[in-house]
Amino acid sequence: MREFVLKVHQRCNLACDYCYVYELADQSWRDRPRVITPALWRAAARRIGEHAAQHGLDRVHVVLHGGEPLLAGTRRLISLIGDLRAAMPSGCRLTVGMQTNGVLLDDAMLDALAGADVRIGVSVDGVEEDHDRHRRFRDGGGSYRAVEKALRLLGARKGVFAGLLCTVNPAADAVTTYESLLAYAPPEIDFLLPHTNWANPPATGRAHGAWLTEVFDRWYAAPRQETRIRLFEDVMSLVLGGHGRSEQAGLSPVAVAVIETDGSIEQVDSLKSAYPGAAGTGLNVLTDSFDAALRHPGIVARQIGVEALAETCQQCPIHRVCGGGHYAHRFRPGEGFRNPTVYCEDMRLLIGHISRRLAADLAPLVTL
Repeated sequence: MREFVLKVHQRCNLACDYCYVYELADQSWRDRPRVITPALWRAAARRIGEHAAQHGLDRVHVVLHGGEPLLAGTRRLISLIGDLRAAMPSGCRLTVGMQTNGVLLDDAMLDALAGADVRIGVSVDGVEEDHDRHRRFRDGGGSYRAVEKALRLLGARKGVFAGLLCTVNPAADAVTTYESLLAYAPPEIDFLLPHTNWANPPATGRAHGAWLTEVFDRWYAAPRQETRIRLFEDVMSLVLGGHGRSEQAGLSPVAVAVIETDGSIEQVDSLKSAYPGAAGTGLNVLTDSFDAALRHPGIVARQIGVEALAETCQQCPIHRVCGGGHYAHRFRPGEGFRNPTVYCEDMRLLIGHISRRLAADLAPLVTL
């Protein structure tokens, strides 16, 4: 494992209606401590350092997450980051990221995090009207204005801004959404399909795939690269025989550990959208190593590539590009995760579209 998600605060100051932590099947957050304690983050740091030393890792990435991580406060965050760095073995470089809704970012917080060499990603869903339709405060008020202010501050600091995360919304105009995100000059954008599955499939046919193809065409046809988009770059790489780095496409192993505020070691949070306990392993950093997590059947299933796919996926001509889609989106009650993604038709549409664009552009370069 080279990536660890550390939950530093279990609660959130927003009430986004599609949130897979608070609004969907798994409600385990209710029984966990509100904020991680120094004893627990130091135990987590020791386990990460131990794992890095045992496997001779030269790099480890830790993402500070929540809930909303900024609710933990500046002093706690800086102390935690210092303990993480101190626990790394010689020769292992630690990079630290944070995923935040941005509402609490101000100059003082940004100065502190920049000084601790933290790269910050912010969640934002396009223009104000579209963003505020889903990403609201608990009193129902929209969060866009607060997030926009934070993004202006973040954009002025070189080397701190990691990028933007945006949930695909077919009800919003695709190109308008993309160009509104470009206005903040993000180095990277992640477009994520909403976390749903066969228990409650999206009722929009191939609309998510069509939305993504519109964004792809705008991004791909630009006279220069305006930003990176991980999903598109992954599909392009996979179509050309390379590898991906996203959970949404490809068959690369996914070995990410999540550490909750009570020290529990879990699989990726997106699994919480499937059923209560789907992300659990029964392990805890106070008593267990990350090698023990690697032996958990749920994590093993993420490492075996094509063998984990449904038979219908294995017979599909694009299965090595699609990779069966996002693991959480494959869940079907009574059958588990060995199914095609609920976004199967959307992935077919997107991958086919990108493949044709690449083929057309590469054809003149092919010599016979």
